Amino acid sequence: MSLRLSTVILPVDRWHEGGRAKWQRAEELGFHTAYTYDHLSWRTFRDGPWFGALPTLTAAATVTTRLRVGTLVTSPNFRHPVTLAKELISLDDISGGRVTLGIGAGGNGFDATALGQEAWTPRERADRFGEFVPLLDRLLTEDAVTQEGSLYSAVEARNIPGCVQRPRLPFAVAATGPRGLGLAARYGQAWVTTGDPKLYEEGTPAQSDEALRGQVARIAAACGEAGRDAAELDKVLLTAFTPDRSGMLASVDAFVDFAGRHREIGFTEIVVHWPIPDSDFAADQGVFERIATEALRQLG
Repeated sequence: MSLRLSTVILPVDRWHEGGRAKWQRAEELGFHTAYTYDHLSWRTFRDGPWFGALPTLTAAATVTTRLRVGTLVTSPNFRHPVTLAKELISLDDISGGRVTLGIGAGGNGFDATALGQEAWTPRERADRFGEFVPLLDRLLTEDAVTQEGSLYSAVEARNIPGCVQRPRLPFAVAATGPRGLGLAARYGQAWVTTGDPKLYEEGTPAQSDEALRGQVARIAAACGEAGRDAAELDKVLLTAFTPDRSGMLASVDAFVDFAGRHREIGFTEIVVHWPIPDSDFAADQGVFERIATEALRQLG
C-alpha cells in the first residue's frame, strides 16, 4: 500500500515574517498536502498570534504550484455552509484545483462560544454535522441550491462556476462515532482520525495501534453499509495525539517505524506538524526535513 506524507502548518506566523517561507518550503520538501487548522484560536496558542485559515490557504496557493492545501479541520462551530461554499470555490479556483477540505463536527474549545452561543452538546454537534455536510456537498456541486433544514438552510444560493475539481473539491471527514463515520463513508474522499483520545496521556503505542485498527474496521463497515468499497476512501492519521507522539519525530528511523506500523494498519496518509519551538510541536527542524525527504523512500 502506498503512503503519502503531509504536514500541518499552524497559522501562527505573520505572512511576511516566516509564514510564506514555511509553505514554500513544504512544497520544496515534497509534502503531498500542507494543511492548517481552521480555528479562531486554539489551546495554548490562544494568547498569541493566530491567523485565519482560508486567507492563509489562499496566500499559500499563490506562492506554490504543486502542493495541495487544506483545512484540518473546518467545523460548524463558526462556519455556515452557504458562506463556506463560496469561499471554498474561490480558493479552489485560485489554487488551480489543489484544495482539500478537512471537515469535522467541532468540539467544545474556544470556537464553541466565540460567537456568543452556548457550547453545543455532543448530540447537538452531531446533529449539526449531519446537516452541514450534505448541504455543503450540494452547494459545491450545484449551481443554485434551495434547502430548508432544521439547523442550516439555503435560499437560491448561487455558486457558479463551481469547483475546478469535479464534481467538487474532496472532503476529508474527521470522525470516530457512528454518525460521523456514516458521513465519511457517504460524502468523504478521505477519512481522518487522531487516534483514541482516552489513550493520549497514559496509553501505550500497542494500545493505540489496536484502537486504530478498530477505527479502521469501523470505517470499513460504514463504507459497506453505504454500499461503497472502503478501498476508495483514503485513511488519514493526524499525528501528535497518540502515546508515541514524543519520539515519532526524534529520528528518521523512529518515524519510519511509526509510519510502517500505521501503513500496515491501513492508513494511506500520515500528517505531521511543522515544528514550533517551545510548544507541544517542538522538534528538530533538520530531522523533520530529513523525514520529509527520506522516510517514504526507506519504507519502499
